[in-house]
Amino acid sequence: MPQYRISEVAELFGVSDDTVRRWVDADHLRAQRDLSGRLVVDGSVLAGFARSQARSTPDPSGIGCSARNRFVGLVTEVLSDEVMSQVELQCGRQRVVSLMSTEAVRELGLEPGVQAVAVVKSTTVVVETPGERE
Repeated sequence: MPQYRISEVAELFGVSDDTVRRWVDADHLRAQRDLSGRLVVDGSVLAGFARSQARSTPDPSGIGCSARNRFVGLVTEVLSDEVMSQVELQCGRQRVVSLMSTEAVRELGLEPGVQAVAVVKSTTVVVETPGERE
């Protein structure tokens, strides 16, 4: 099972090292010392903690949908030509980019500052793990 140092946990959650130490001190997150004496968190413990902390932004669309991957965010950039557009949303800490027709951009009123929902339904999702690059 992988172990994560406090700084790695902080980076994954987008918080400071001190915040992670406070979680540990308050018994919200279980950690132990590794052989070098550093404070570490087991991967399975961190996964459980991540699930318990997950909060989605409420979906403002109010419609039912079979797609489970819905990311509520703010449009940050729209690049358009006559036919196609690239729309960028900031959904929490994640950047989501969509290519769509310029007609759809106009119909939806997409422009920087507009709240939108990126809906992803795919039979293929690529999952990667960190590794050494050659």
